[in-house]
Amino acid sequence: MHEFWIIFKQAFMTKAKTKSFIITTVLVVAGIFLLSNLPRILDSIDGIGGDEPTTMKVIDASGKLDDPLSAVLQANESDITIEPTEESEKDLEKQVRSEDIDSFLTLSLDESNTIQAKYTTLSSIEMSLPEALRNALQTVQAGIKSDELSLSSDQVDSLFTQVNFENNNISTSAKSEDELNQARILVYVLMFVIYFAVILYSGMIATEVATEKSSRVMEILISSVSPVKHMFAKVLGIGTLGIVQIVIYGIVGFIAFKTSASEATEGIGSFFNFTDINPMTLVYAVVFFLLGYFLYATLAALLGSLVSRTEDVQQMIMPMTLMIVAAFILAASGLGNPELVYLKYASFFPFFTPLVMFLRVGMLDLPMWEPLLAIAIMLVTIFVLGWFGARVYRGGVLMYGPSRSLKDIKKAIQLGKE
Repeated sequence: MHEFWIIFKQAFMTKAKTKSFIITTVLVVAGIFLLSNLPRILDSIDGIGGDEPTTMKVIDASGKLDDPLSAVLQANESDITIEPTEESEKDLEKQVRSEDIDSFLTLSLDESNTIQAKYTTLSSIEMSLPEALRNALQTVQAGIKSDELSLSSDQVDSLFTQVNFENNNISTSAKSEDELNQARILVYVLMFVIYFAVILYSGMIATEVATEKSSRVMEILISSVSPVKHMFAKVLGIGTLGIVQIVIYGIVGFIAFKTSASEATEGIGSFFNFTDINPMTLVYAVVFFLLGYFLYATLAALLGSLVSRTEDVQQMIMPMTLMIVAAFILAASGLGNPELVYLKYASFFPFFTPLVMFLRVGMLDLPMWEPLLAIAIMLVTIFVLGWFGARVYRGGVLMYGPSRSLKDIKKAIQLGKE
């Protein structure tokens, strides 16, 4: 075991001291603090905080709409003020093009007393202001039609009364709507963590093995340490580094969230209120993350041992990357409906299990045997892949020259027997 821990420490410290790892960690930590304080930063910049009052020039061809529109806006949108004008539409268009004004509104009534409105602007991304104007004009339109029909305000309100619709699911495994929404958010976040962590750290292992081969140091290591110890020391060393990095991000995110007191973060806090989440969901997240990592990391070490140059690593691990992407797409497709039949079958395929089964166990109340069976299948797959991978690894690390095909697995196994 002494040799194992030496390689474990070497794999951990070598990657931890690299400039790319340090810079990435620092940038992500800085990005977390920046995003958590973004509302405060934007509020401190003039004109970006969103609190500036807006004055809108309005051409009212009917002469009947500007007053009721102004009243509705004052009641609902206090930061929007309309300014009736006698200028022509062409003059206002010139002012918009010269950026003297941001936009203007043209209003008229047709033969059926229906409002015809046109919002003119140069901006292609402005959405909040036209939407507020549209809602206000809809209220004005309702008032016009109610006057035509001689309806009282109570009668108008009764027309827009919402129906009382209650979703009563009598299934013993059903979750409430709040529980489903909270579970969906948590599962979505953790799916991203599992997805990116597996891709990133598995690629690190393959690159590390290829780097040692290209420097010829592998021949010395294999002569003194068994290939199995070497492979799993690499897997565990970089895996531990990945867990440490994720824990750092989690701690930093928690501190940033707690120290950035603003309306935005308070809103996020209420949005991510996981009081109704089953604690087992978090347990399953850790379990499937670790199992998914070891499964793909073992495969990555196997594939990395087949190449002699780091330039060939990405091409060799491309099939593995595609499997991870396919698993993520399958899981993402089930966020709206996790009871889809194909998700049930896919959740027992070991290379899809970490994401798909976690989706199902997080959003559905599954019988205990389903996640346990999926975990057992993954453990058996990891054991078989580790055994087979060690045979390939034993010969693959001694293969040099161009090696870019999975057909070289047979050659590696034969070389390992010699």
